[in-house]
This record gives sequence, structure tokens and C-alpha cells, in this order.
Amino acid sequence: MSKWMVAAKRADFNKIAQQYGISPVLARIIRNRDVVEERDIEKFLHGTRADLYPPLLLKDMEKAVDILLEKTAAGKHIRIIGDYDIDGICSTYILYSGLTACGAQVDTAIPHRIRDGYGLNESLIQDAFDAGTDTVLTCDNGIAALPQIDFANSLGITVIITDHHEVPYEESEGIRHYLIPKAEAVVDPKQEDCAYPFPEICGAVVAYKLVLALLAKRNNCSWQEVMESELGLELLELAAFATIGDVMELKDENRIIVKCGLKLMAETRNIGLKTLMEVTGTEPSRVKPYTIGFVLGPCLNATGRLDTAVNALKLFQTRDIGEAARIAGDLKAMNESRKELTLKGVEEAVRQIEQDGHLTDRVLVIYLPEVHESLAGIIAGRIREKYCKPTFVLTKAEDGVKGSGRSIEAFHMYDEMTKCKELFTKYGGHKLAAGLSLAEENIEPFRQALNNNCNLTEDDFQEKVLIDVPMPMDYVTQDFIEELNLLEPFGNGNPKPQFAQKNLNFVSGRILGANKNVGKYTVADENGRQFEMIYFGDLEAFHEYLAEKFGEESAQRLYHGNGAEITLSVVYYPEINEFRGNISLQMVMKYYQ
Repeated sequence: MSKWMVAAKRADFNKIAQQYGISPVLARIIRNRDVVEERDIEKFLHGTRADLYPPLLLKDMEKAVDILLEKTAAGKHIRIIGDYDIDGICSTYILYSGLTACGAQVDTAIPHRIRDGYGLNESLIQDAFDAGTDTVLTCDNGIAALPQIDFANSLGITVIITDHHEVPYEESEGIRHYLIPKAEAVVDPKQEDCAYPFPEICGAVVAYKLVLALLAKRNNCSWQEVMESELGLELLELAAFATIGDVMELKDENRIIVKCGLKLMAETRNIGLKTLMEVTGTEPSRVKPYTIGFVLGPCLNATGRLDTAVNALKLFQTRDIGEAARIAGDLKAMNESRKELTLKGVEEAVRQIEQDGHLTDRVLVIYLPEVHESLAGIIAGRIREKYCKPTFVLTKAEDGVKGSGRSIEAFHMYDEMTKCKELFTKYGGHKLAAGLSLAEENIEPFRQALNNNCNLTEDDFQEKVLIDVPMPMDYVTQDFIEELNLLEPFGNGNPKPQFAQKNLNFVSGRILGANKNVGKYTVADENGRQFEMIYFGDLEAFHEYLAEKFGEESAQRLYHGNGAEITLSVVYYPEINEFRGNISLQMVMKYYQ
């Protein structure tokens, strides 16, 4: 079962409410998001593009701009080397668009997931050299490519890195020594001596900031003027898309980028993105982080997983509606295939964990040699959700074993991997996600090293349900729900608020949906006031819980309009339900006990 906790952060909520014209409940929720200072509250509620940070605050940004303008003026060939996921595709498109607008001689290369693996390798550098490339510009990769950049330097290629990943380090006597590649400019906010105020941006935002600075200097104007241009607004959409797709925290600058980007997507300037929305049945005015994370984004990721991400890049680049429709249709079909393969992989992973004695491991390492290596990260994420444990899924590759990891909050994946880095041929990542390559004989030593070093406790494995406000449902009004819209966009780092009420009597219920997977209930509080509540979770588990707690008969009677014996506490979120022109209040049940 999950562990429920009420957020207990203190502040003068009435004062905040009066100062900003909001309810005390909203003031409490904002405080729970650690937004405390007056300027931060104002930015959280009413932030605009004017609140974004200047590009030149990024270390080496000015140096990168000067080099690129010099190379462009000299007619030198520039090659952008990106990555095959959403962030890498969007970063590549942003840089390509910006450099093209500058008149640069520029082309792109995106690594093939299986043939090339993640990031720079000697083969990509050699290809660039053979094509007469003078300057390699990376995006969403490069910070960990020390030997590859040394190789590029030996060939006389100028290298500029734009990245957002953790900087590699060696540790001795508790002191970290960071290893910065010998590129001409390294633009990565994770560098220790970078003064950028918010380092948690994705690769596409780093690329976007470079384009703003580049065009500002070339056109002798401010970066804000570039941001408000047609190109600047289009690229902001892609920066927002990537921020969501790369699961960045929606805090500070990220939240403003996504908030503004979603508004722009309602009338998107990019033909490919517009066509992808049409193909997936997405209404542009209703695009939310969920839509990008679970509908549009996976179509881009799927081509990088099962084929080549070059197709996704072409989708953004094309100005031909017919070609856009063809590519978007292919991406959607590929994503459907990816879903089926993922489901089989998850089933095999669960079987292996529960039958092969790994259920007691604190860090799960699963070897699925037959699974397509591109699906490892998705499967790891599903297993992490199921068991609430850090999870690595490994698959057989051409030159050994490759894998991806997804973590829980209490386990810093990159740091823990660094403790046994001698086992890898290659690795990198963040606190919550990582990628790696290793020899097959190192799988078991890898599992043992992670678990031997692990300090996680049973409490870390229990799902934590944070309740923002214990609040009776009769507090909810249409005006209150509309006020909650000020908190959007919701996502990682800015979750939907959660409210809770004790002792709700479940009066009646019915099962809805084509797949009979939605429960709709009438519930009543202790004063007899009734509310409509809907549940999109695991109905089978809910029924089992009711039968165990209240008896099978009571559980069945609930669906015949007589659930008098069933009383539960619930965590919920209120919504406005619109159906055939009728508007009503509806509580969405998230958890029960």
C-alpha cells in the first residue's frame, strides 16, 4: 500500500492569498512546490517569456556564438550531431533552423541507436571529416565524449559542445575532479563554474538559447527581439516539446517555456507538428504535457527506437503538407508496433523478477536478450513503477550488452553507477535515468555491485502520496477549479494538486468505457452531501480491495445502488465534466484506503 503524507510546509497563507488575489488553498499548494520568494510567486502565477534567462549567462555561450559566426562568414561546413530521442531531435532541428537563418553551410547527423549508440563516436567524427566538415556542433550530447573529441581535434575539426547532461568526474579522497572535453566551447549548464541560474534545462533549451544569442549578434538586435520573431516563436514550441519529452522538472524557467510553448502549439507554426497532431487525433488547442508525453512524443521516439530518428527530424523540417502527412502516418504506425513489443517485454521482465529470485533485490537488474535494445528504457520505467525500485533493463547488442535505467527519488542513478564504472564500456545519465554498455560477463557483477553499495531502506520503496490539502469536497466550486488552472502546466516537478477527504460513503457505482475500465461512483460525506466521483485506475485491484475489506456481497451491492457499508478515505482531484452541453463537478479518485 502507499504511504499518505500531508504536506506540512508553513507560511502565512492568508497573507499570500490577499497579496496575489488567490485562495488560501492555492497559496498552500504554491508553498508546497517550494515557491516562496515574492518574485518567484509572481513568476509562478504570471510568468511570461520576458522572465526567461539571458542566453549569455551560459558559460562559453559567447565563445560558441563568435566561432559559429566566424565559420559561417568564411563559408565553412558545419555539421550538427544530435541524438535519437525527442530532446536530440528537437535540439538538432532548432540548431539547424538557426544556423540556416544565419546563412551557414550546415547539415545534420543523428546517430543510429543500434549502429552508433548514444552520442559521439569515432565513426561519426570520421564521417564528418570525410564530408569536409570544418566544425562539429553537438546537441544533447558531447559532455562525456572526451576521447572522441580528442580524435576530432587530431583531425583538425573544431568542436563546439551543447549539452545538458551531468559532467563526468573522477573522485579521490571524497573530492570530485570534473572531466571537461577539450572542445573550443562547452555550453552545458551542469558545469560547476557555469553561472546560469537554472541548470535543469534540456538539450533543446540550450540549443534554443544558442540560436537566440547567435541571431541577436548577427542581426545586431536583442535576444528578446529574436525570441519574438516568427522563427523564435516556432523554436520555442520545439524547446517546450523537448522539455516535456525529456521529462524535465516543470519548475522555474522550464515551467514558463512549457506554458508559453503550449499556447503557441494551439496554432503551431511547424507544419510537421501540426500534421502529427492531425494524424493522432490531437486537438491543438487542448495540447497538455500529458499529450506530448504519451501521444505525440512517443511517435518521435518510436522511429529512433525501431528505425532511424532522421525521419522525425524530416517531419519538422518539411514544408510540404503531403510529405508531412506521409511521415507522420509512418511514425504513428511505428509507435503502435512499439507498444506491442513493449507489452511483451514488460511481461517477460515481471516473470523473470518473480520466478528467478530477484524480488528481494533492492536494485533490479533484468537481462532480456531478445528484447529490442531501444525498448529497454520504456520497460525499465514500467518495472520501476510496478515495484517502486531502481531498475535497469539490459538487452543483447552487437558488441555486448546495452541497457537503460530508471530510478526512484532516493537513488541517484548516475552517482551509483560511477561507483562501479570499471564494469562499463560506456555509461552516462542523470539522477533518475541512465544508459550503459557492458560485457555480458559483467551483468552479474553489475547487479551485485549495485545491491552491495545500496543504502535504500524499505521506506524508500513505498510509494509516497503527498496530499497538498485535506479538503472536504463541498469546498469545491467551478470558480475554484478554474483557479487551479493558474497552477498549470502540470507534470514532473509540478504535479497536479492532491486533496483528501476521510469517511466517504460509497452510495452507488457503475462501470463505464468500451473496455469496462472506468468506475463512476456517487459518494456522500458525513453530512449526507453527495458528489460524483470517477476512477481511471486499476478497477480489478479496487474490487479485490472492497471485497477483502467489506465482503464480496457489499462490493457487488455497490453496483446495484446500495453500497451503504462501504466507507473509504480518498485522495482526489476536482475537475469540470462537460458532457452533451451539461457542465458538472466531478472528483477524480487517485488513491483510496
